[in-house]
Amino acid sequence: MMHLSSNDLCPTVKNILLLDSEGKRVAVKYFSDDWPTNNSKLAFEKAVFAKTLRTNARMEAEIVTFQEHIVVYKFVQDLHFFVTGGDDENELLLAAVLQGFFDAITLLLRNNVDKREALENLDLIFLCLDEIVDRGMILETDASLIAGKVAIHSMDAGAPLAEQTISQALATAREHLTRTLLK
Repeated sequence: MMHLSSNDLCPTVKNILLLDSEGKRVAVKYFSDDWPTNNSKLAFEKAVFAKTLRTNARMEAEIVTFQEHIVVYKFVQDLHFFVTGGDDENELLLAAVLQGFFDAITLLLRNNVDKREALENLDLIFLCLDEIVDRGMILETDASLIAGKVAIHSMDAGAPLAEQTISQALATAREHLTRTLLK
């Protein structure tokens, strides 16, 4: 009898990387033990950056198989976005994660997607990563939902309802209703 782990049934992401145009970290999150040390993570980032540097992934996301992983990536301005999955993972799903991450960042940075803006808004980027993937499991790929949840989290939680915008209040209500219905 074969035993399936939850990872066999559920698509997973191994890491999401946001690097600058020199391959240096802007924001990275790992969800796998494939890279147990910081040095192994840095080595992977450097290697995947070098492998993809000569490609032109500006308009459409590109896909490459690299070190027994599938890496989907896209470059914008001086930022390089990467999503890594296992070599048996669905490329379209990884591409959806990449596109959701990229589009949510674009919304949150108000179309100023570059290294300086990203560094000034790292908190939003990490909240974004948390909304997209949890322990490797894909939670959300819809950019407007991701950006909306990040906007709610980044708001002053103690702010009175009157100071929240109508859309934030509606988003909060919608999220609360969804949670109630899912219980």
